[in-house]
Amino acid sequence: MPMQQSLLIIPVVLPIIFWAVYHYYKDHHLPEPVSHLALAFGFGLLAAGVSQSLYIALEPLGLRYDAGYLADTNTAGLLAYSLLAIGPIEELSKLLFFVLIVIRFDDFDEPLDGIIYASFIGLGYAAIENWQYLQYLTPLEAVARGFASPVVHIVFASIWGRWIGRAVVEGKPVLPATLVSFALAASLHGVYDFMVLLQPYSALPGAAALIVFIWVWRLMLLHRLQSEAARDQAAKK
Repeated sequence: MPMQQSLLIIPVVLPIIFWAVYHYYKDHHLPEPVSHLALAFGFGLLAAGVSQSLYIALEPLGLRYDAGYLADTNTAGLLAYSLLAIGPIEELSKLLFFVLIVIRFDDFDEPLDGIIYASFIGLGYAAIENWQYLQYLTPLEAVARGFASPVVHIVFASIWGRWIGRAVVEGKPVLPATLVSFALAASLHGVYDFMVLLQPYSALPGAAALIVFIWVWRLMLLHRLQSEAARDQAAKK
């Protein structure tokens, strides 16, 4: 591999390592097994493949696969594509592994676990996505995307990770929580991509504000769940 391409891998790898360590620390009261976190990351890698297959499956149905073309020619079509294809496909691809496998882990035993595992799935998905875009990006663009993409996938995955995880831990039906949280995450994801694709520069503040808003909610939630976990751990001593 040429030296320049090797250096471009750094923006993909370093942010993933940073966010993996960050989330492992956030769960330090009752940390999940590293092997299970690695498995969740691997599911994210697989989810990217599932997502790609679903996008390709749209073509025989006559649905537009090139979002960039819609951004240049059909604003209403881009909005529909973002809300009905991009958001649902990408969130469903990640959520499937979470619902079918991750929530069945024996150590999935506190509300915080839903966010942590969903975030690791999001990291795996972002790693593949960034790798696929490397050939189209300048070094500066690769660095920017390397840090932005994991955050985007983490925040949207945290929405369904939170609600589904809480339902599992509290022994409540998982299906209602799954449907509602998936619809919310997919819709917000679609709105975000619509703004970014339609007008990359003028819409950037709005797209960034959406991510910041969800991130602040997420930070507050993580802080509260950490405090609850610390109290529960202290009470058991």
